[in-house]
Amino acid sequence: MEDLSFFTFGASISAGIAATCLAIAVFNLLELLHLEKEMKMETKQLPLFIKLFMPFVSNAIPLVKHPMFDQTRKSTEEMILMAGYDQAITSNEFIAVRILSGIVGFLIMIAFFTAGNALSGMLMVMVMLIYPGIWLKNTIKKRHLEILKALPNVLDLLTLSVEAGKDFLTSLRDILLRRRMDALGEELGRTLHEIQLGKQRQVALRELTTRVRQSDLTSVINAIIQADELGVSIGQLLRIQGDQLRNKRFSRAEKLANEAPVKILFPVIVFIFPAVIVILMAPIIMQALKTLAK
Repeated sequence: MEDLSFFTFGASISAGIAATCLAIAVFNLLELLHLEKEMKMETKQLPLFIKLFMPFVSNAIPLVKHPMFDQTRKSTEEMILMAGYDQAITSNEFIAVRILSGIVGFLIMIAFFTAGNALSGMLMVMVMLIYPGIWLKNTIKKRHLEILKALPNVLDLLTLSVEAGKDFLTSLRDILLRRRMDALGEELGRTLHEIQLGKQRQVALRELTTRVRQSDLTSVINAIIQADELGVSIGQLLRIQGDQLRNKRFSRAEKLANEAPVKILFPVIVFIFPAVIVILMAPIIMQALKTLAK
């Protein structure tokens, strides 16, 4: 009986140790997953199409550095900055991806030509050539639209904070800590970080406008810089800018609502009307055919 009790006690201790080790392993795994998720949120993820070519871009970099690509490199760098992907990919790497994508597209086109399917080959090479540029332009467009939507609310919060007695940078920091991270939050947070590292506020704000190049944000930042240079209180200025942007957003919404009937006309004519006509006329046509057959 004593041996049995000893073995039972030992088995219980072993089971407890095993359960504890398992719990620790699970908690460590969850912590690693949480840290990985936070890192992914901080680093923008490139689309899979571009990721496939990233391991091979070093082979095309010497070609991209040729002077003939200077203008393309400059415009691509500006677009990457506007899209917010300057930390994920450089202009040389993006141009290299476009070159490699075009080469692969031509190889696929040759393969389709050999198989006797020239049309599919031409479509494939067109997709491979234009997709990176289209993706970058669409990313910039979505980012600018996101900034346009968020800017009036941020200005309202800044106005309330400044009028309550806080300075501009403290108000901006508190707002960014309490907002869901979006395109505007990323750019303002980057600017705030640069100012905290010692860069002059006016210089950091001008670099923000150069980096984003969104017209509404540029006008607001220029007004803030001008008020800072003249020593004017920015509380009233922020309120005026917020009201103007809100009215502009309402006008844009009304414009889109007025354009909706025109935009919906084409799908109605092409897809809905033929289906309705078929549903209404099919029984009549079938009955007429049966009558004629008799």
